[in-house]
Amino acid sequence: MSGAEVLDIASEGIWTLILVSAPVMLIGLLVGVIVALFQALTQIQEQTLVFVPKILSIFIALLVTLPFMGELMNSFTNRIAGLIVSGY
Repeated sequence: MSGAEVLDIASEGIWTLILVSAPVMLIGLLVGVIVALFQALTQIQEQTLVFVPKILSIFIALLVTLPFMGELMNSFTNRIAGLIVSGY
C-alpha cells in the first residue's frame, strides 16, 4: 500500500468523522446560542438552564440522525474491510 492510498483512507476517515458528528454538534451549538441569547435578554444567569435543553436536543438529534450515522459508518467500515480482504 502506497503513501497516497494511506492518505486517501485517512482523509475518507476524517470526512466520515465530520459527517457523523456534524448534525449533533450543530444542534448543540444552535441550542446553546439560543439559550445564551435568552439568558442575556432576560438576565437569568442560572447555569443549569443551559444543560437541560442542550442534553434533550442532543438526545433527540441522536435519535433522528442515528440511521444516517450508522449507514455512513457501515459503508466506511465495509470499504476498509474490503481493502483488508483484498490484500492492500
